[in-house]
Amino acid sequence: MPGFIGEYYCKLDNKGRLSLPSKLRAQFPEDAENMLVINRGFEKCLVLYTKEDWLKETEKLNAVDDFMSPEIRRFKRIFTNGANLISIDNAQRILLPKKLIEYAGFGDEVVMSAFGNKVEIWDKAMYESELDVESTELSELAKNFHQQKSQNGEQN
Repeated sequence: MPGFIGEYYCKLDNKGRLSLPSKLRAQFPEDAENMLVINRGFEKCLVLYTKEDWLKETEKLNAVDDFMSPEIRRFKRIFTNGANLISIDNAQRILLPKKLIEYAGFGDEVVMSAFGNKVEIWDKAMYESELDVESTELSELAKNFHQQKSQNGEQN
């Protein structure tokens, strides 16, 4: 699993193409073969995966039995809807599908926020708004994160 890091401010051209910053591109594994998967994020952003990592995400989904649960089937359907296999062209750009650009509300400036096995792509204004938190809110988020992490560790 790649460990992507970094925050990159980029321009989206009028055809929906996005140039991958060289420092981010250098983090993609060689075996990614210039093929990526892009999908909707939980928030109004897009999420970029290597094809291998996307297949791992869908394996996790498929491991959950959905035979009798309409909610699980619906979540799987919504989560995977809109996923697109995209390639990196010779100019190191990706073409974002128009439907996904509309979903995320992109203007011409976007931010690529890389962490773990994914890269989130946000409209610049939405991204800055998302990160506009007071220190007390950040502390509360961290506290809740650690509590959730502890609870999940006890269940395993």
